[in-house]
Amino acid sequence: MTEILIAGILIPFLGAAVSLLVPQRLARYVCVISGTLSIAAVSLVLVRFTIEGGQGFSQSIISIGGVSIWGVTVDNLSLLIGFAVGLVGLFVCIYSLGYMSLENVEHPDQGRPRYFFFMQVFIGAMAGLVFSSTVTGQLFFFEITGACSWGLIGYYESRDALRGAAKALIVTHIASLGLYFAAAMLYANTGSFSLSALSALEGPAKTAVLLGILFAAWGKSAQFPLHIWLPHAMEAPTPVSAYLHAGSMVNIGVYIFARGILSAESVPHLVGAIGAIAATFTLVYAFVLYFPQKDLKGLLVYSTIAQLAYIFLALSLSIFDAPLAFEGGVAHIFNHAFAKSLFFLVAGSLSFATGTRMMPLLRGILTRLPVLGIGFGVAAFAIAGVPPMNLFFSKFAIFAGGFEASRFYLPFLILVLIAIAEAVGTFAWFTKKFGEIVFGPPSPAVAAAKPLPLSMAAAIVALAALTLCSGFVPFAWLG
Repeated sequence: MTEILIAGILIPFLGAAVSLLVPQRLARYVCVISGTLSIAAVSLVLVRFTIEGGQGFSQSIISIGGVSIWGVTVDNLSLLIGFAVGLVGLFVCIYSLGYMSLENVEHPDQGRPRYFFFMQVFIGAMAGLVFSSTVTGQLFFFEITGACSWGLIGYYESRDALRGAAKALIVTHIASLGLYFAAAMLYANTGSFSLSALSALEGPAKTAVLLGILFAAWGKSAQFPLHIWLPHAMEAPTPVSAYLHAGSMVNIGVYIFARGILSAESVPHLVGAIGAIAATFTLVYAFVLYFPQKDLKGLLVYSTIAQLAYIFLALSLSIFDAPLAFEGGVAHIFNHAFAKSLFFLVAGSLSFATGTRMMPLLRGILTRLPVLGIGFGVAAFAIAGVPPMNLFFSKFAIFAGGFEASRFYLPFLILVLIAIAEAVGTFAWFTKKFGEIVFGPPSPAVAAAKPLPLSMAAAIVALAALTLCSGFVPFAWLG
């Protein structure tokens, strides 16, 4: 399995190099092929892992002086998240076949090779990070994703795009200092960079390492006050927003925090308390900023910040004898990748067809663009936590896990009730936007909309189906 998994990580890097060498019109197809082969490799490992009894393992790949610098971990957590981000990556590559076109009303652009280069490097780096068994491996791929984000956010080379790219690179690089600190502390206390060594730490050393990981996680997952880069990242092409800033990159933070908790076995309560309080504050902050948004992508930015705060809250509360909260948080990573990527691709399709993402100008999309109307409804109700959409199941588990933690630590009940209140408010707001944008006679911008290319419609339909049907999958997989 190890050789197949390494191939799945390296294929996108190879595809990225090929994209720079082939004629420009072929680079997009190389992206789809490498994305397909990468997710096929991860899927093959997943199948073999299941057939062979589901026993997790770690294997060192690169060592110096007997110290593992990088290796791979194959277990329920890494395979679940690796499969989700790889599949979303493939759908984004397919969507880009149509979106990166001169037919795009808002951003006519054929898709230069560097777009597909950075997209494939990011897919490979994300796979490498998810399956890394060492902090140094996580750090290496963490920094690569930051470089890809810089290259893709600034793709259109406008003044705002270049500023947004620089801000994302600087803020996430500052966040990476948490991983540098964690790696140094872990090695100083255990002589190892392996994540499994976290369980050997005790007292202040374990607290320090996990807080370093938490700080890095806040930066990548755009949590207050390190959230400031994400709103400006929306200058990127919308497929980039869907993958890097909804379905994959922002999930790096919550994933490495979950991996740290799982590897540490027992986590100091101080880490959980800090994580839970910060997540609740971010949740409320992001919700308040829903209301002034006119740009659909702007609304989705703050929704992303809020949904990631749910995950941080769940993972933090799981430290207080609440395993259901951990499962709910991990399931929310998986489910959110599909639902929010769908929503961003719908937003990108609206700008492709109409030339605008401004919500006051969008009305009656179900009549003129039925695929987008249905996709908008599925995504909106998923974010709102309406059954049978996938995020309903993970939100329910998060709240149930929160009550589980509150039985032993009563003050956490306040945090859980705040999260529930935010969920009710989100339901009301997204239902309102659904009614305003989807139904009624088409507005002038929608009435003049261009038809969507088949590749874009296919990606939206596939993600809508996953959003409808995947809710139980992570819980069945995690057992």
